[in-house]
Amino acid sequence: MGSGKRSLTTAAMVLACACAVLSAPGVAYASPTPAPMRTPTPTPTTSPAGKDLEAIRKKLDALYHDAAVATDAYNAAEEQAKQQSAEIVDLARVIVQGRDKLDELKDRAGAAARAQYRGGGLPPEMRLWLSDSPQQYLDGAGRVLQGEHATKGLLAEMTRTQQDLQQYAKDASAQWQKLEANRQAKATAQKEIKKQIAAAEKLESQLQKKEKERLAKLEEEAAYTAQTAWLSSGILAEISGKASEQGKKAVKFATDQIGKPYEWGAEGPGSYDCSGLTSQAWAAAGHGIPRTSQEQWKQLPHVDVKDMRPGDLIIYFDDASHVAMYIGDGAIVHAPRPGRTVTITGAGSMPILGVVRPDA
Repeated sequence: MGSGKRSLTTAAMVLACACAVLSAPGVAYASPTPAPMRTPTPTPTTSPAGKDLEAIRKKLDALYHDAAVATDAYNAAEEQAKQQSAEIVDLARVIVQGRDKLDELKDRAGAAARAQYRGGGLPPEMRLWLSDSPQQYLDGAGRVLQGEHATKGLLAEMTRTQQDLQQYAKDASAQWQKLEANRQAKATAQKEIKKQIAAAEKLESQLQKKEKERLAKLEEEAAYTAQTAWLSSGILAEISGKASEQGKKAVKFATDQIGKPYEWGAEGPGSYDCSGLTSQAWAAAGHGIPRTSQEQWKQLPHVDVKDMRPGDLIIYFDDASHVAMYIGDGAIVHAPRPGRTVTITGAGSMPILGVVRPDA
């Protein structure tokens, strides 16, 4: 692979579970045997002030998880609102075209009716006597009959056009109602996100500097323990998939965002939430996917964990509230949560729900 691309080493994945060494050209897509791991020094969970830091860590995890669930709801409502707005615009365009067509049909029908009236004021017998020849009369009568048929056709088309316009108006009204419902859903989700994040920030603000440092160490150790258990299952030896060309592009885009801040509802370029990062990475690779982690789980083809390859998306937690991109060597790149940046960590550092493949 060309110079300028990053390489991810297995040792960095399993030692820290939260960082990678970006060095030699190329991205590592194989899965070698992990290097021996250093056991971290246990961190006391109780501070001098008597705070149970482990309980605080779990509480923060729960708050940020709930914020992630609300973020997914917000993103889903946002996507649906965009779709409904586009459909309303399309319906408005069709309604305008239908009204123009109806006006034209009315003009044509009126002209035909006036012509018929001018030629049909005398009884047929009188028109026959007054005509220069019987043939001329018959020809005229035939044209009148054709005109009557044409007028009936115009009236039928007018009726159909009016019915279509009524249906389009009903459809537009229904879309407006859905749009309003999704706006309300967005507002509700937004309040929930802010509520959960505010609660988490308040909890963290009550900690002293040393307590925050120990809390960060606890978070690191929890991720380390989960990743170690995942690797100990031998799963990495079974994973040998090679990235597709689109998958390589998606991985490059995602890893290029490392260091950018998490922001709920964000799709770049300056910040991302978890599904904003994965959806934009695959869009950059030329393959559009659903915006939210839950829809990515629902709509994209599922693959076994042992069959995953770089570029695949790992969905986390039972409610599919988090998503990350697998980049090889047992590692993922993801946008973790508020207060964090796009980073690399172990694929097994969170409970895995399953794996999906955008370009299956």
